Amino acid sequence: MTLSQLKYAIAISDAKSMNEAAKSLFISQPSLSSAIKELEEEIGIEIFKRSNRGIQITPDGKEFIGYARQVVMQYELIESKYIAKENTKKKFGISLQHYTFAVNAFVEMVKQFGMDEYEFSITETKTNEIIEDVKSFKSEIGILYINDFNRKVLTKLFAENELEFHDLLHCHTYVYLWKGHPLAAQKEITLEELEEYPCLSFDQGDYNSFYFAEEVFSTYQYKRLIKANDRATLLNLMKGLNGYTLCCGIICEELNGLEYCAVKLKADVDDRMTIGYIKRKGIPLSALGEKYLEEIQKYEEYMC
Repeated sequence: MTLSQLKYAIAISDAKSMNEAAKSLFISQPSLSSAIKELEEEIGIEIFKRSNRGIQITPDGKEFIGYARQVVMQYELIESKYIAKENTKKKFGISLQHYTFAVNAFVEMVKQFGMDEYEFSITETKTNEIIEDVKSFKSEIGILYINDFNRKVLTKLFAENELEFHDLLHCHTYVYLWKGHPLAAQKEITLEELEEYPCLSFDQGDYNSFYFAEEVFSTYQYKRLIKANDRATLLNLMKGLNGYTLCCGIICEELNGLEYCAVKLKADVDDRMTIGYIKRKGIPLSALGEKYLEEIQKYEEYMC
């Protein structure tokens, strides 16, 4: 198995076409096909299924490509740092649940790099995709929460994917709503008081398990429930329908404006949650990763 073969397999997976991959790699299609066939014979699995309609990655192939990406990315990092000996474009990526303060921390981190060349990425996405992004090296860091309800399931999933979780912020649960909501002026709100208003939740797609929900009390039988895919939509639903969601209580007015507030949820059960980050096990964080976490930890003063 060679590094070139790994790069070839990744290129085919990305292009979803042997022809297009060959063009991007500047080699002939027969040479590419031969290299992949030799690789499959050596590792004993079929990475791609070929047919008249093109190619399709197999389940075994998908897992192999994930590992291949890790190897190639680590090689490129080593090469740029120790061999190229030149100023390379800074790269950094994070994936996160829908936390405005985590986006703002990203903004503050980026500001500190002035006019340096960089290629950064930030993805607000589903819980399972955060795990996949960090596992596959798409993102260096994933931001999500755990609590007593989902801890065992997610911790097991982290271990299976060679990831580790680190605490950042400890907080109670708050009701996030717009300031014109009939309950917005209260010091505390119960779930019973919220019953007549729609609860807003982030859709988790194919992994719509209670354990993957971004909101605590995911097993509660809400009378009215609306699922959406992005934070902007939820904010519009809050204002248009007097909807609400459950959150950590950190209000980021710099990005969301002054129209929203967080009110402490009065719960009869443990409502504590821990927001933290996942990273690949055994791989140290980059300087960019460390700086980003420093910015997030500044929000600790908002915790109660």
